[in-house]
Amino acid sequence: MDRKTDVVVIGGGYAGVIAANHLRMRDDVSITVINPRPHFVERIRLHQLVAGSGNAVAEYDAVLGEGIRLVVDEATAIDGMRRSVALQSGGSVAYDYLIYAVGSRSAAPTVPGAAEYAYDIAEFEHAERLRTALADADPTAPVTVVGGGPTGIETAAELAEAGRPVTLVCGGVLGPYLRSGARRSVARQLARLGVRVIDGPDAKVVTVHPHSVVLADGRELPSTITVWTAGFGVPDLAARSGLSTDAAGRLLTDETLTSIDDPRIVAAGDAASPSNQPLRMSCQAAIPLGAHAAETVLSRIAETEPSVLDFAFVGQCISLGRKGAAVQLAHFDDTAGRAYLGGRLAAAVKEAVCKSTVWGLAREARKPGSYSAIKGGKRQQRVAAAAVTAPQM
Repeated sequence: MDRKTDVVVIGGGYAGVIAANHLRMRDDVSITVINPRPHFVERIRLHQLVAGSGNAVAEYDAVLGEGIRLVVDEATAIDGMRRSVALQSGGSVAYDYLIYAVGSRSAAPTVPGAAEYAYDIAEFEHAERLRTALADADPTAPVTVVGGGPTGIETAAELAEAGRPVTLVCGGVLGPYLRSGARRSVARQLARLGVRVIDGPDAKVVTVHPHSVVLADGRELPSTITVWTAGFGVPDLAARSGLSTDAAGRLLTDETLTSIDDPRIVAAGDAASPSNQPLRMSCQAAIPLGAHAAETVLSRIAETEPSVLDFAFVGQCISLGRKGAAVQLAHFDDTAGRAYLGGRLAAAVKEAVCKSTVWGLAREARKPGSYSAIKGGKRQQRVAAAAVTAPQM
């Protein structure tokens, strides 16, 4: 009997799960997923978990296909020479091919006091810690959310809808991805929820104290609980393992998502940097990147040429409590267009998108190969153009 090809997926998020399920298109592949927690986290619902308005956890039995082995452990090193992944528990897992889908996390804050006194929300354990802190605090205690991107907006809105007094400090502009129409819609909906929005050039937190934050213009805002959502980073596993990364620590790959150092390592999701031109960190990109990474591995097993990345964005969805949202529609190249949706209609669209992600993972688990990404983003033309205009070293 021929030996199966062993494929290890590091990371059990959106990219890792779709990749593992997609690999089941071949019967002669043995698939192992390494993940530090025993359940799947719906990261796009963590703000609901914090506010107590929803759940952000699904069982892996519901989203991982039959026969996929789940190892609940932390990957600590990748040994490309020996083709093995070291585990925090002390063991290791061997592979023939590796899919690197470790995702992202909050960027380490450099603002004085932020690491000591602010809460982040990018990971399940941190969201649980914040939820506990909110439950222990007086319901009238002031909450400051730092960061005007989607995570900050969604968190501020969800907490305000739950009755908390919330200030959102944007660090610049509210919703930097949004066009003016969608931005005005978000501002109106936040105002209706009672969120105080501080934006503009001085809307930057420069110091975090236990019960206040200080802005760049010297203002000090009372803040019993400060939530830090300003920026994302990636785990340093690739760099610590001696693999080439971009400036942010993402694994450098070619346009097939194959590591530039090792043809048996393929990246997916937020921690991938194809051609040093990574896609926007998002669930919207993670799932097609995960499927494409699996396709690349399957092509290499079949000894055929893997295809290059072809993926189109459609926009950005931001929830504003349970009854409101903003949907900024985009061109396929991920530049925001003029069209947007707001209010209850946008909330219905946003909720449908959230539900469809888990539904899509479960469908791929039941029927490998059923997932198909939206294509036509003309990425290869943009990559080629960027290579021509890049400064020569």
